[in-house]
Amino acid sequence: MGMLPDGEQEFAVCSRKGCRAPAGWELLWNNPRIHTPDRRKVWLACGEHRDWLEDYLQTRSLWIETVPHSEPTVTSQDGDR
Repeated sequence: MGMLPDGEQEFAVCSRKGCRAPAGWELLWNNPRIHTPDRRKVWLACGEHRDWLEDYLQTRSLWIETVPHSEPTVTSQDGDR
């Protein structure tokens, strides 16, 4: 995995500034001052930055939960995967 020929990445990367590692976690959060309670924003995290990003969100009372990241499934037009 890595970069596609046109420079686009073929995998989701960590949201930590400067990190290009593949994401393994989704940190779900919202800002209750501007988002409705059911709104979920998502930051992606690699194993190295998961704790740092969680702490950042928790300190600001924004963090909701952390779940394993799963790449979206791409289906063809005829429904085959």
